[in-house]
Amino acid sequence: MGAARDRLRDTTLGAGRIARTAGRMVLDLALPPTCIACRTIVSTPGTLCGGCWSRIVLVERPFCERLGTPFPFEAGEGRVSAAAVADPPAYDRARAATVFGDISQELVHGLKYGDRLDLAVPMARMMVRAGGQLLAEADMLVPVPLHRFRLWRRRFNQAAMLARAISRASGVAVQTDALVRTRATPSQVSLSRAERRANVAGAFAVPAQKAGDIAGRRILLVDDVLTTGATLDACARVLRRAGAEGVDVLTFARVVDPA
Repeated sequence: MGAARDRLRDTTLGAGRIARTAGRMVLDLALPPTCIACRTIVSTPGTLCGGCWSRIVLVERPFCERLGTPFPFEAGEGRVSAAAVADPPAYDRARAATVFGDISQELVHGLKYGDRLDLAVPMARMMVRAGGQLLAEADMLVPVPLHRFRLWRRRFNQAAMLARAISRASGVAVQTDALVRTRATPSQVSLSRAERRANVAGAFAVPAQKAGDIAGRRILLVDDVLTTGATLDACARVLRRAGAEGVDVLTFARVVDPA
C-alpha cells in the first residue's frame, strides 16, 4: 500500500515537472528570456548576456576586511586598508557583489526607479555569493528603511526586496520593521561625505517593541549601494545602541572611489 502510494506520488511529481518544463518552453518561444541589463535574448531567465557579464566588475579578494574595498594588488589574508584604519566604520565588515559601474548602475536604477521588480532575485543571488561568510554568521537580515513618505511615493523599498530574496536563498530570517527612518532626509546624490553624515544623523531608530529582537543578535544590514557608508554607519550605530552583538553590511554594489 505504502509502495503504491509512493509510486503514485512520484508519478504525479514527475508529471508536474514535465508540465512545468513544457510550459516554460512554450513561454520561452513566445517571450524568450532576455538579459536583465540590456534585454538581449539569453538562454536562461534572470541572467546577464555575455557582453554585459564581461563589463560587470565583481568584488573579489584581495579586499579590505573592514570596508570590502578591493586592493589593486595581493595584500595578504586579513589585511585592513588605510582608509579603514584612519576612519573606522561603525559596522564590523562590509561586502558587496559588484563595483558600482555601468552595468551595476543599470540594475540598481532599474530596480530602484524603473519598477524592475524582477531584478531583485538575480541581484540577491549575486549578493548571497559575495556575502556567504557574513550570512553564515548572521542571526537576522535588516534592510535599510525608507521614510514612510518616500515609501508611499515609491510603493516599495528596494533594500527590503533584496533582503527578502536573500532570506529565501539563504534561510536567514529577515525583519523589515526592526529599523525605521524617523525623519525624511534630502537625497544624498550630490552631497559630500561630511554632508551625508550630517544629513542622516539621528534619522534612524529601533522601535521599542523590536529592541528585544536586536539585543544579543548579529545583524546583517542590507542595501543596494554603498557609497560613502554614511547611511549604513548611522544604521549600525543605532543597532549597536539597541544591543546588537555585531553589525555587518551586504550591498549589491559599492562605489570604490566616492570622490
